[in-house]
Amino acid sequence: MYPTISDLIQDLFGINIPLPIQSFGFMMAIAFLVAAYTLQLEMKRKEKEGLIYSFTKKVVKGKPASKGELVSSFLIGFVLGYKLSYAFFNYDLFVQDTQGVLLSTEGNFLGGLLIGGVMAYMQYREFEKLKLPEPITEVVEVHPYELVSNITIIAAISGIIGAKIFHNLENLHEFEVDPIGTLLSFSGLTMYGGLIVATIAVMRYSYKHGIHPMVIADICAPGLMLAYGVGRIGCHIAGDGDWGIVNLAAKPDFLSWMPNWMWSYNYPHNVIGDGIPIPGCEGRHCMVLPDPVFPTPLYEAIACILLFVVLWRLRTYFVNPGQLFSAYLLLNGMERFAIEQIRVNNKFEIAGFILTQAEVIALVLITLGVVGLIYFKNHLIKNERRAIG
Repeated sequence: MYPTISDLIQDLFGINIPLPIQSFGFMMAIAFLVAAYTLQLEMKRKEKEGLIYSFTKKVVKGKPASKGELVSSFLIGFVLGYKLSYAFFNYDLFVQDTQGVLLSTEGNFLGGLLIGGVMAYMQYREFEKLKLPEPITEVVEVHPYELVSNITIIAAISGIIGAKIFHNLENLHEFEVDPIGTLLSFSGLTMYGGLIVATIAVMRYSYKHGIHPMVIADICAPGLMLAYGVGRIGCHIAGDGDWGIVNLAAKPDFLSWMPNWMWSYNYPHNVIGDGIPIPGCEGRHCMVLPDPVFPTPLYEAIACILLFVVLWRLRTYFVNPGQLFSAYLLLNGMERFAIEQIRVNNKFEIAGFILTQAEVIALVLITLGVVGLIYFKNHLIKNERRAIG
């Protein structure tokens, strides 16, 4: 496994370049980028088809920078300078414990003041260049695809918050032992928690800008599936614990073409340090699972990327808003419920049934998907143009 990008580079090219970049975080960033790209493509297509509309808003030009804008620029720069300058002067520690350095209170005060001052001055100079004797108010046209960067940021922040909340609800014993540590840790994320909270946040933001919730849901559906598949590649590469149950069975003959590591895998050098020590290994990531398990993150990555292709083809087939998102819910729920049968997870007794949190949510998504496909096939929702305040 490759917990960090440095591990991957060293294995592929034999070069040791110490970088503070975790492979899981890197793949998560790629996942958001590919989702944003598909979102932009769909925004442009929907606007061209007349399903979403551009809107106008008033912009004041030529005004000087306000005290609030200068103070916010300084504070952002101070935080960046405080942490990054400390990381620069303690680079070895930063590489060894990136999470610890970023989440600690340690920092460089002078570095914070310097970067904060520079950013505030740059903000001031930028406003001065555009300053007019008398500020003017102009009405500008904004196209929906210009909202993609904001939507991506909202989805990322709300998704991480939701993923942490649902993970801690599922693992209350860990939260009780170390509540602050579990909340601030980069590990421990529940996909469905992130999906639910991010969906609500994005729908709310889009509705404020004149896009019907079911229209934006359709627009996001293919990208959500692709992003999840890409993110699961990160889970597999890093070995973050989202693997399956122990698999000691012999590989079936009809899968003889498949590499052994795709059938069962020990996840050596996994990022969470689970298993037994690897003989002769030195460093932080020197553990291997004693028994091979199903590499379920890899299975999900392959399945969801293929399902993205299906949704991408269906996006022009479904006409009524809500149909494509309903198909996404159905396919997502079926995929997750299936993989839960061979995946390690906490189980709960619900109405006499032993289920995981993910299985319960998957069943709800399957139900919503089926109902949605039937309902939206017979009910057309119009996304009417309206004024943006």
